[in-house]
Amino acid sequence: SDVSNTTFSWVRNNPAVTGTIANSGSGNISGTLINSTPNPVLVTFTIIASANGCPGSPVTATVLVNPSPVAIATPASQSICNGDNIAPIVLSSLTSGTSYTWTRNNPAVTGSITNGGTGNIIGNLINSSNAPVTVTFSITASADGCPGSPAFATVLVNPTADAFASPACQSVCSGLAITTIALTGNTSGTVYNWERNNTGTVTGMANSGSGNIAGILNNTTNADITVTFTITPFINGCPGTITTATVLVKPTPVVAASPFTQTVCNNTLVSISLTNPNNVSGTDYIWNRDNILILTGVANNGIGNTISGIIS
Repeated sequence: SDVSNTTFSWVRNNPAVTGTIANSGSGNISGTLINSTPNPVLVTFTIIASANGCPGSPVTATVLVNPSPVAIATPASQSICNGDNIAPIVLSSLTSGTSYTWTRNNPAVTGSITNGGTGNIIGNLINSSNAPVTVTFSITASADGCPGSPAFATVLVNPTADAFASPACQSVCSGLAITTIALTGNTSGTVYNWERNNTGTVTGMANSGSGNIAGILNNTTNADITVTFTITPFINGCPGTITTATVLVKPTPVVAASPFTQTVCNNTLVSISLTNPNNVSGTDYIWNRDNILILTGVANNGIGNTISGIIS
């Protein structure tokens, strides 16, 4: 004031705006003001000067208190398969005119989403490790030059699971149990789903399943059949790299003897032909006989499709 010995008293409006500045006081005005709403608020100070007991006309001073904008990330969390696009993270605020900047951690997770940017977050992420990795986005909202507190959004990026089948190939006779095919991988928590082919001609095991593969396969044909198991590993519902295991199932040959029974005199030529009615290719015949101590003339055992000799 131009008048010496002047004193000043003041009051302010909008008491909902808090801080270190009281709702009234005297002397110079200083301190902080906190606006908890999403919109700018104008605080008006009404000041009265007094000198020698005489008040002057009120004057005013105003402070526009901008809010600290709060960022809202939608969705705030999600899970994706390796290399897939994320669900776009849409950034919004109750404060109009808000802009957004963001950064993310785990730069070893690559893809089209950079380590920092502005606006909504879109693109894909690639996890080259053997374990799920959570990428956290730290988002800062700003309005009228005033930054808000960081908000966060997370994306769980699953790896591409792998699978190993042991043994990868084997052969069995029809009706015998296969060697259990153990399924393993480098990613903890992997689930292994499998399915097989040749379900019409080879029976005994389910057409599909999960986990290690075990059981009996029955070849209903007269030829070798290869059963292929196609194995798909899954981690948190995300499919990984497919692998296969094969089992060669050999058919069961049937032998028929002609004649099947006969009666002969002593020192008579005996001749028995062996055939394979179900025509299994490559069938061999291995035979042996009893009463070897009292009957001679025919070998005690042999290989081939004819048994012959003079029995006595």
